[in-house]
Amino acid sequence: MAKKGGKDEGGVGHPTISNRKAWHDYAILEEFEAGIVLSGCEVKMVRRGSFQLNDAYAEFNTPKDGEPRELWLVGSNIPPYPQASTHEKQPEPLRRRKLLLHREELRKLRRKVIEKGLTIIPLKAYFVRGNVKVLIALVQGKKHFDKRESIKERDIERDNQRKFK
Repeated sequence: MAKKGGKDEGGVGHPTISNRKAWHDYAILEEFEAGIVLSGCEVKMVRRGSFQLNDAYAEFNTPKDGEPRELWLVGSNIPPYPQASTHEKQPEPLRRRKLLLHREELRKLRRKVIEKGLTIIPLKAYFVRGNVKVLIALVQGKKHFDKRESIKERDIERDNQRKFK
């Protein structure tokens, strides 16, 4: 049974890294929680909050039979750990990182990406019981007028909040 609100649920010492640009540039259609394969020093850097998701996206690595087997996070940046051992090789900061999802979720994502031309991007990275999880989303790009509309709605909501205080 998981504890609520403790250190295991993203509390003290466990930052939540957010891709704020994604909320502005894309219309989020569906969200999925995925695990991510990291080395030990990469986990330490994520714990420090040094994980950049701004230009990242996810892509499939599909073998010849067409069945999606792996989803990879591309374009995320985890800088090298400064206190790392000098005799161990540091992982590349911009390397592709494998995302861990159930087979049915992979099939569903693959089908929507192919049929509707959607994109998969990371929204957040956070800790759950000591493991790094990435919240990925199926998204569709917003047009310029959609972005202006969402900014206008946000301003109206902010004004309403001020009036009711």
